[in-house]
Amino acid sequence: MNFNNKTILITGASTGIGKEIAVKLSKINCNLILIARRIELLNDLVEELSPNSKAEFLTLKCDVSKKDEVKEAYKKSIDKFRRIDITILNAGFGENMKVDEYNSELAELTFGANVFGIIFWVEQLLPNFLKRKEGIIVGISSLADNRGFSGSGFYCASKAAASIYLEGLRVELTEYNIKVITVKPGFVKTPMTDKNDFEMPLLMQADKAAKIILNGIEQEKRIIQFPFPIVFVTKLVGLLPGWFYEFLAKRKLFQ
Repeated sequence: MNFNNKTILITGASTGIGKEIAVKLSKINCNLILIARRIELLNDLVEELSPNSKAEFLTLKCDVSKKDEVKEAYKKSIDKFRRIDITILNAGFGENMKVDEYNSELAELTFGANVFGIIFWVEQLLPNFLKRKEGIIVGISSLADNRGFSGSGFYCASKAAASIYLEGLRVELTEYNIKVITVKPGFVKTPMTDKNDFEMPLLMQADKAAKIILNGIEQEKRIIQFPFPIVFVTKLVGLLPGWFYEFLAKRKLFQ
């Protein structure tokens, strides 16, 4: 699979991984639909890329946690390009929270972006994908989907939900020739991770993460996860018995 002459939709395209994916795809002859809440950042990006770009752009303001806005953005995308071939559902939210600052609004924001932001877009995409018996859905999850890390319960739970949802979707859509790809990055330098006040081992630049993701999509991998040392460690942590994991976590060995 290659990206030439494809129509590609990217959510969360204004910053971080989504922005860097857009930058790399702009060098290819394709249609790019860029989605974000901050339309001014998208327009600035397109203005910056356009002089040297081979792509045609459509920028749309959309909060992916709001079903009506997703529906409207999908309609505008189809009106412009008639079809979508690949969607990279990258929009996400995460914020650490201590128990003495407990606030369920953070859960609504986190699940809204990380879980329903995928579900609402899949709802719009599926009818046409099923009719055509083709299409690629790429969902950005995280290597944090394997355990409930201290201070990140909402984030870890939302990414676990996203990973499981995408897995079930992948199995169900196989017979329709629709590919579902789950992306599980480790720590990537983005405005979201810039807020973290703990050590982030093997922190990766967003442009490198974007390159890995695009290579994985081209190869139509089921799961794209990186970097390998963090993948390996999280797999081991995931295999620990619950009581032993909690014993270690209480001693602040996992953040």
